[in-house]
Amino acid sequence: MSESASATSAAEARFRIDDANSRPRAIKVIALDRPSEAVVKRLAQLSWASATFLTAVASVPRAGERFSVQGWLGDLAGHTKDLIGEIDSADLVVMVATGGENVQVASIIGEACSLKRVMTTALVLGATSISDAALSQTLAQLRPWALMLVIASAEEYIADMLAALRA
Repeated sequence: MSESASATSAAEARFRIDDANSRPRAIKVIALDRPSEAVVKRLAQLSWASATFLTAVASVPRAGERFSVQGWLGDLAGHTKDLIGEIDSADLVVMVATGGENVQVASIIGEACSLKRVMTTALVLGATSISDAALSQTLAQLRPWALMLVIASAEEYIADMLAALRA
């Protein structure tokens, strides 16, 4: 009897798990700067199975200013969201940034994801229209907090990447 026939026999059927192969992912897509916010808003209008689109609406505080993880993350309608609550319900956090922009807020999101053991991906747009030094500055802010860091050639690439990640 072949392996395939053996695996489908009644004797082997008792070892099968009658459950779906995988469950849908819960993906949070977060715009880290104003230019990427426009991109994320356009992406949110497409059809997605399990993606939530958010924006980092405030910047990292200046030296000496108080800061809280509450009040700076929001949905696309402008409602404030709790960072920890959003990460608790996520399997993957995708941060979208624009090359040359200040994306220090990625450190807060990345650290929270790290503590909660949530995978992170960062997608960077606009690399062809800026200097290598400006791109390097953005990448340096993202690299410690992204398990996968991708320089996207176009907005469509981000849509394709989200589809590949089962968003």
